[in-house]
Amino acid sequence: MDEANATDWFSKPGDSIRAVMQRRLMTADQVATKLEGGLRTLRSLLDGSKVIDTDVARSLAEALGASPSFWLKRQENFERAVERAVAAISRDEIDEFIQNVPAPGLKPPRGKMTDERRYEEVGKRLVYFSVPNAKSWHQHYGRLVGRTDFRSTSAFATKEEAVLLWLRRGELEADLVKTLEWNAGNLEDRVETIKQLSRLKLPEQFIPKLRTLLAEAGVAFAVVKAPAGCRASGATRLVSPDKAMILMSFRHRSDDHFWFTLLHEIGHLVLHHAQTFVDTDEEGPSDMREDEANTYATKCIIPDERLDEFESLKADRDQVVRFSVKSKIAPGLTVGQMQKRDMIGKEKLNFLKRTWTWEQIDPVEV
Repeated sequence: MDEANATDWFSKPGDSIRAVMQRRLMTADQVATKLEGGLRTLRSLLDGSKVIDTDVARSLAEALGASPSFWLKRQENFERAVERAVAAISRDEIDEFIQNVPAPGLKPPRGKMTDERRYEEVGKRLVYFSVPNAKSWHQHYGRLVGRTDFRSTSAFATKEEAVLLWLRRGELEADLVKTLEWNAGNLEDRVETIKQLSRLKLPEQFIPKLRTLLAEAGVAFAVVKAPAGCRASGATRLVSPDKAMILMSFRHRSDDHFWFTLLHEIGHLVLHHAQTFVDTDEEGPSDMREDEANTYATKCIIPDERLDEFESLKADRDQVVRFSVKSKIAPGLTVGQMQKRDMIGKEKLNFLKRTWTWEQIDPVEV
């Protein structure tokens, strides 16, 4: 498509950055080392929120090739294309779009806005979600929260806005992960090995191994801290026909919660054809697919053949540790299952669980 002549389409400079990285088999870390601000800057370039100025253009030329002038021209063409896309939207559609579509770090503007501000606001939303117009956003994201039409009188509930922003950030992170073709059978083949990674103490030890194992099955693994108002623990989504995503928020930052949620999300991918699921702590009506994913995760942690031995455990550190060593899982997962089944109180044996800080999980996001 000719971006210079299109009226309702644009391509971010980040799309070119990503294409070069894929063609040259470069990792995000390799590119980030060439940029001031590192991975944080690369993420901003990929999502379109950071402008390519002269200094950034020089860094991109050094990291990826092409000339600084190419990257500056790429930014200029992008900005013009966004202006054309915004201009193609009617005034009424713009107002509705601003009110119903969240923007990262922003609340829907209140009061009267100038035309310049209105165009700026809608442009931010189009760029962040990589959609050319309101209709395209609705087709890709509006249905995720069960709506068939935009609300005309009020914005999304805060929790729904926050979940959409979290999910979109996960998609952007998944773009950085190179995977083989999505295959549910290949994922199932790796579940036992994935479960055993729980024995590693720190996220910096198990996340790279986990990401590699999942990528071999066509699953991009992304970690994004949930924004305010988002109670999501994990999500699955087919981000392209041959690439699935598992998105984790590390909610509660404890090993029993993280690994159960991860296995629950794997259950969704294996059992439910990589449909979109967002799992939260909030209690809702019983759902057969959620029950199936819970059962899948439970059986991964405590297989049927070890159930009798598990059910004989007492609130005894040595018993729990021995059982966990035999089962090749961290003791915290065993404790979590004992608590979940009311075998012990919620206050018992919590010292066997591991908890992490966000600096340990993702230093870039701190």
